[in-house]
Amino acid sequence: MRKFRTGDEVIVIAGKDRGKRGTITKVIADDTKGPRFIVSGVNLVKKHQKPNPQFGIQGGIVEKEASIAASNVAIFNPETGKGDRVGFKVLEDGKKVRIFKSTQTQVGA
Repeated sequence: MRKFRTGDEVIVIAGKDRGKRGTITKVIADDTKGPRFIVSGVNLVKKHQKPNPQFGIQGGIVEKEASIAASNVAIFNPETGKGDRVGFKVLEDGKKVRIFKSTQTQVGA
């Protein structure tokens, strides 16, 4: 089980977009530097794109979301209104769930 999943709301805790919130749209698997995420509306970069009439792609400078390291984001806890750490807990029925460390409540419940 991973601490972050697609659809989780996260807050950026380090870097140029510190304080911004967004949802994880894609989780990029562990590479040599650790897991990375694509977060909506965060870490926008400008990309010079060539036109491709075969696929109907228009050329120009487009803005797109770049990946952000997992160490630079924290899961957003709506109860406290801040970023939080994630822990795990095994319920009585044997199911493993993610919990917020500060409030001990289930993530996404």
